[in-house]
Amino acid sequence: MTKPDLTLYLAAPRGFCAGVDRAIKIVEMALDKWGAPVFVRHEIVHNKFVVDGLREKGAVFVEELDECPDDRPVIFSAHGVPKSVPAAAAKREMVFVDATCPLVSKVHIEAERHHSNGLQMVMIGHDGHPETVGTMGQLPDGEVILVETVEDVASIAPRDPEQLAYITQTTLSVDDTADIVAALQSRFPTIVGPHKEDICYATTNRQEAVKAVASKIDALLVIGAPNSSNSKRLVEVGQAAGCEYSQLVQRASDIDWRALDGITTVGVTAGASAPEVLVNEVIDAFKDHFNVSVELVETAVENVEFKVPRVLREPA
Repeated sequence: MTKPDLTLYLAAPRGFCAGVDRAIKIVEMALDKWGAPVFVRHEIVHNKFVVDGLREKGAVFVEELDECPDDRPVIFSAHGVPKSVPAAAAKREMVFVDATCPLVSKVHIEAERHHSNGLQMVMIGHDGHPETVGTMGQLPDGEVILVETVEDVASIAPRDPEQLAYITQTTLSVDDTADIVAALQSRFPTIVGPHKEDICYATTNRQEAVKAVASKIDALLVIGAPNSSNSKRLVEVGQAAGCEYSQLVQRASDIDWRALDGITTVGVTAGASAPEVLVNEVIDAFKDHFNVSVELVETAVENVEFKVPRVLREPA
């Protein structure tokens, strides 16, 4: 039986960002240096395939520090942690390695700088997301007000409306965040913003690539985990850019082939914590169902690399 023709538009950049790549390397190097088990507080990155692979090598994933023994190393995830977590680890004299993405750490430093200047923070982010929890945990209780939507801006009650600064989660929708920032600036004209926007280069680049692909396709598949903020934002960006059928899949086995019956064009991208092996798996699955021609749609070239902590580069 002849397969139908399909053009697959492969978005670039896609997949691993420098912060995710660094975090995974940190776990692997810790296992090489100290042997198994190495404990990791929270998923090192939000991707089941990656986490399962590290678990097989000897990483043990826990949600809280009190689940870790004192005598084994513990790693803090790429999303960042409240200040209380490394303080508790130090008090227990644990060996710990912070795998927080340097671009998340940048936001932490901004928050502390504004706080030291007497400003109360407004954080644009998702309630309960590990990055938001970690960032808000850099300052004392009450010093960070969380807003998730434009509507939230109207209801917040800061201590002094003229002594405010804002920061954002690094994995938000660029367009949605711009609307919230505009609402904040309208209500609080003196609010101070970051020197350079907090949404990271990788999030921005992946969203721009999806926008470039969206007008060409009947369907968009975003490879990523359901708890991955940046992956879910890519689905929303695809829908907002005109591709009504934009879906999140963890891997090829999640594809709803019946929903794709009759399509002639599809876009494929991957969130910043999804490995390229899963992209290739999805492409191979399409080749099983269609006569596929692949076209690359590249909107930026990334060459960012972050160093791992010195403790992992030193001999045991």
